[in-house]
Amino acid sequence: MFPLRIGLLLACSLASVFAQRPLTGSAKIQLSLERLQTVGNVLMIAAHPDDENTALLAYFARGRHLRTAYLSLTRGEGGQNLIGSEQGELMGVIRTQELLAARRVDGAEQFFSRAIDFGFSKTAAETLAKWDREKVLGDVVYHIRRFQPDVIVLRFSGTPRDGHGQHQASSLLGREAFAAAADPARFPDQKLKPWKAKRLLLNVAAFTPQMQAEAEKMPDKISLDLGVYDPITGLSFGEVAAISRSQHRSQAMGAREDRGAQKNYFINLAGEPAADDLLAGIDTTWARVPGSAETAKLLAAALAAFNPRQPHAIVPTLLAARRAMAKLSHPAVSAQLRTLDETIADCLGLFVDASADKYYAVPGAPLNVRLLAINRSPVAVSWNSATILAPQTINKPLLAGNNEVVAATVQVPASQPFTRQYWLARPRLETMYAIDDQTVLADAEQPAALSARFQLTIAGEPLELTRPVWHRYTDRIYGELTRPLVFAPPATVSLSEKSYLLATAKPREVSLQITAMQPGARGVARLRAPAGWVVQPAEQAFALADAAEQTTVKFQVTPPAQESTASLQAAVAVGGREFSLAMVSVEYPHIPPQAVFSEATAKAVRVDVQTLSRKVGYVMGAGDEVPQALRQLGCEVTLLSAGDLATGNLQQFDAIVTGVRAFNTRADLRANIQRVYDFAAAGGTVLVQYNVVEGGFWGGNPKILEKAGPYPFTTANERVTVEEAPVEFLATHPLLQKPNRITNKDFEGWVQERGLYFASRFDDRYTSLFTMNDPGEKPLQGGTLYAPIGKGAYVFSPLSWFRQLPNGVPGAFRIFANLLSAGKP
Repeated sequence: MFPLRIGLLLACSLASVFAQRPLTGSAKIQLSLERLQTVGNVLMIAAHPDDENTALLAYFARGRHLRTAYLSLTRGEGGQNLIGSEQGELMGVIRTQELLAARRVDGAEQFFSRAIDFGFSKTAAETLAKWDREKVLGDVVYHIRRFQPDVIVLRFSGTPRDGHGQHQASSLLGREAFAAAADPARFPDQKLKPWKAKRLLLNVAAFTPQMQAEAEKMPDKISLDLGVYDPITGLSFGEVAAISRSQHRSQAMGAREDRGAQKNYFINLAGEPAADDLLAGIDTTWARVPGSAETAKLLAAALAAFNPRQPHAIVPTLLAARRAMAKLSHPAVSAQLRTLDETIADCLGLFVDASADKYYAVPGAPLNVRLLAINRSPVAVSWNSATILAPQTINKPLLAGNNEVVAATVQVPASQPFTRQYWLARPRLETMYAIDDQTVLADAEQPAALSARFQLTIAGEPLELTRPVWHRYTDRIYGELTRPLVFAPPATVSLSEKSYLLATAKPREVSLQITAMQPGARGVARLRAPAGWVVQPAEQAFALADAAEQTTVKFQVTPPAQESTASLQAAVAVGGREFSLAMVSVEYPHIPPQAVFSEATAKAVRVDVQTLSRKVGYVMGAGDEVPQALRQLGCEVTLLSAGDLATGNLQQFDAIVTGVRAFNTRADLRANIQRVYDFAAAGGTVLVQYNVVEGGFWGGNPKILEKAGPYPFTTANERVTVEEAPVEFLATHPLLQKPNRITNKDFEGWVQERGLYFASRFDDRYTSLFTMNDPGEKPLQGGTLYAPIGKGAYVFSPLSWFRQLPNGVPGAFRIFANLLSAGKP
């Protein structure tokens, strides 16, 4: 399967509509006018996407009309994916966009550091030892100095109460950064003025009724009701928060829209303490900006005169306010000017847009862009010019209600770099992105490849609006959508697999898929391997007539006789230049499509491995890449549908494997599980991967895992997070001897973790094969359980096969092959 990763099609909901099409019209204008009356910033700090208190962000941004931001130290790369199979860097791309979708709902901004979510961590010490502590601290200080918050709110306490070690670390770093940002001796190379926030607060976590009760008993706490109703949006801040939080679909964070009071509690950590109001003692008016009296007077007059049926009537007042504001020198002015410019455009019903005819452009080639402007008010507006890479004179009046369209041809310079997410542009370190220029962190995502600047005259006053050049298109299901423009090579190339398993020294066919990004792409494809590996032929010619046309070329790869690991690199030579970029398209309905370019490489593993199960039925759960890995073992894999589970011939298979969280996501599996166990009793193997416990604060059905095994066992939130954790074999079991003899060497080279959601208690009819534990913790025996069932076998193994197998971990293939063979004599 080539790496075009298209997300599962999800039903379009009001939440996604809200996120894709932000607040507009007079409601937006009213909120913008209220925002323009205030001057003040609030920053929240935590570790991951979905850690933020969206109700608090909405309260400050929509209710108190302050510039509000959330600093997530990581992009959530180590999280589990409940909507697809993406992991690692692609998981980070998805969760970045989910955060931006959430911010479009709650009105806040989004920031990140260079830290990588390396998976679940149990202590702050482990987290800070793996991260480059000083660099992450410097990133937090950079954002504080650049954003200049009056109040900083920490989401976590910095104690084991927070659970995740990265949660704890975010609080410890936030506390240190509060002081360091005000110290001119700390991080002087940032060339930013020191900034001392008024206060540092802890938003006391109350995720469960017990935690809520504990918070209510805390002395010296500040109480805040975040369930307040906003008649402008027609929603309470709690409802806005639920819609915002529900954008984190990859983490199954869909939230109920609770109405009514929602008490939150805060305690003072540092700075000037607050008693009743989180903003006590902070002037949030223009009075804090020297010389701003005229600006404040005009903005107040515009708000007082605002008529939602005739918003254009206040445009002269807003233009006068803009003239006055532009003369001011204060850090708050630039953001307020942007808000003011967009508010003027909204009052006019002024829409400007720059849409490319496709979502990619090749450096050195022309790009067709459709420029559009429409004025939906009686105010005189002229469109003077537009600038993308060079200015284009237009000089057209924008008559009320008339579209003005200008066709522009942009010549993209041949020297233009290809588009890469800035944090992925260089090979990452294990737990940190390789970013030398800290200032790029000012942008949460890669800035637009091209921007169009519209130069206008409104009632005799100049105004410039900037819009990204994107591809606007119509989907037959979801309607009008947009996609970011990217710069691409003339052709991309990708290998058919993320990793290749070669169980013998025989040649293996490796396919490359080539995609033309411009018409007439022709050249040769090459596949390179290190010494000891043989690739034939040396190159393959290709010719593609049209853009987006694809072809496949094949090579034979012969590994060495001994066990070995290699990196295969694919490349295409077009027009005298060689390119080695693969493009993955990440597409889900709740986020804009993301094109991710990466080096066209794959891991090749020569390892002796055998399996006795050749035909495998796979029950896909939340989504993983294990089926492709099993095909590498030489298995014939069939994805089982609801019909297959209910009435299909299961006896045709040697083994049935349930994917990650299959019991959580597949009601048809739960309904037909007895047929699956009957298959095992007749001589087959049933292998169950990890599932999660449901119920409690997060909702769900606590009984959903009752039939996850033929005999009782209890799944718990127990895991081994250290991927190098020693493994002890509990028994000299036949399953560890054949068809492959398993040793501790097979647990070497694992990635991110050993496993998660182990069995904490289990019936005596199960045999535990391994024990393992994180440093300083009790040994866990529930990582792999075996039980005979009739003539066959059942295996429960919540080890993280969904990470190890796609990443080509040799020993993981050998162990999994044995587990697949459990029902064989």
